[in-house]
Amino acid sequence: MFTRTKTRTVHFDAPFTLTGLEGVHPPGDYQVQDDEEQITGISWLAYRRVATMIEVVAGQKKSLVHIDPSDLDAALDMDRGLSGQKNLNTTH
Repeated sequence: MFTRTKTRTVHFDAPFTLTGLEGVHPPGDYQVQDDEEQITGISWLAYRRVATMIEVVAGQKKSLVHIDPSDLDAALDMDRGLSGQKNLNTTH
């Protein structure tokens, strides 16, 4: 079966936590990798996500940690909401 890895960068404006990661992580940019496998038996090219990992740095050590993509989406949504509140509070 054919698989591929897509890499993207996500940004957090505030400290965050995710299930699967220990502790609170600082704001900043994080690399996220989505592994996808090709769906066979259909008449068009399609993939499904089979794993999502985030790269975290602890001291000199970089690690890829498996995470739930819906947890990541929820954390990013929460971060955007907090950023929006900060912007509203600073415009008055």
